[in-house]
Amino acid sequence: MTEHTSSDTRDTELAAQYEAYPYPERNPQDEARRLLIGSPSHLREIDYWVFGAKRPRSQPLRALIAGCGTGDGAIMLATQMARAGRPGEVVCVDRSRHALSIAQARATMRGLTTIRFVEGSLTDLGALDLGLFDYIDCCGVLHHLPDPDAALAGLVAALAPGGGMGVMVYAPYGRTGVYMMQDALEQLAPFDEKPATRLDIAKRVMRHLPATAWLRQNGNFGDHLSGGDAGLYDLLLNPRDRAYTVGAFLDLLDRAGLESTCLMEPARYDPALFLPDPKLRARITQLPAREQATIAESLAGNMATHVAYVVRKGTSVTPADACSFDAVPVMREIPGIELAKQMRPDHTLPFAFGTLVVPVPLPPQARGLLPLIDGERTVGELAAILATRGVPENKFHAVWQETFYTLERLNRVLLQPPA
Repeated sequence: MTEHTSSDTRDTELAAQYEAYPYPERNPQDEARRLLIGSPSHLREIDYWVFGAKRPRSQPLRALIAGCGTGDGAIMLATQMARAGRPGEVVCVDRSRHALSIAQARATMRGLTTIRFVEGSLTDLGALDLGLFDYIDCCGVLHHLPDPDAALAGLVAALAPGGGMGVMVYAPYGRTGVYMMQDALEQLAPFDEKPATRLDIAKRVMRHLPATAWLRQNGNFGDHLSGGDAGLYDLLLNPRDRAYTVGAFLDLLDRAGLESTCLMEPARYDPALFLPDPKLRARITQLPAREQATIAESLAGNMATHVAYVVRKGTSVTPADACSFDAVPVMREIPGIELAKQMRPDHTLPFAFGTLVVPVPLPPQARGLLPLIDGERTVGELAAILATRGVPENKFHAVWQETFYTLERLNRVLLQPPA
């Protein structure tokens, strides 16, 4: 194992955990049949939420995956770059040799040639001498470290001017039941026991878990509970597992000299979306964004993580004008025709924020507009097509503005950067 600066007992146990049970549990053979998609580090999200859809696609993107684990984020980003013919490099750093070997095997299965693997600790990036990066992914890592502030500061030091990051940390309310189980297992299966012994005890507890246990009531953990030994270990036996409220998360970013360009998905942090009462909504709109996000987290109760795209304070890029007739909208992932099919007869789109489904109103014309978005047509070309369907330009402008900014906040429609 590569030497790293943080060497307290829990950190030593954490290193042993990920060497014994690399997380998430992945089989490289599965790369032949599917690509796992998520946030952060989706290429279209980086283009829009970090660079405002203004950074040319021809400009090489140098990305660091800090704590890559078995490689989900790295494989997704490198694959998307390869498919789009985007120049650049994805550098993966992790201190677990076992996890890196799995990520490397996945990359080999896909024939990815612009991805590089480095064994080492993100808490000692300077010693690795990797240079600067336009984009840094730190997903599911900071909350396990002895000193998250110091680790984040080290990542900021590796960020190139004008660059940005995608960060994910655990959130407390959506993980209700987890920390109770961790407390119990810390007594039943102490950290100084071998990982295999601890896992055996956890499995025995899960087989006899009381019906009243809060973990049984929480539907947020299918990926962990069905994710084999590695998933169960990471959820219940991790020796260090912090959780951040959205306010504490924003404070962590602030201390590092960072500011959020978006919390993912932005609409999820707007309590007005699931509080239709007009008097409540009037009060909500008077509050600053941070207070609105705090209320949303407290009331929804199901946020198990917080994901943010961030840049250095004062360097945030204003997104390109989505209403310009030269702008090119692009579906983030789900084709427009499929999203249109999901719309209900009352022109609302049922949208799932985890286990919470909220009806999101859209203009009636969105049903015919969404299938036209292909990442190539400009807004002007969309307007021309709708004009042939009886929607004049002034009407189109209102329809498009409402459609785009509603779906942008759901992270479903973004903008294509220039070639």
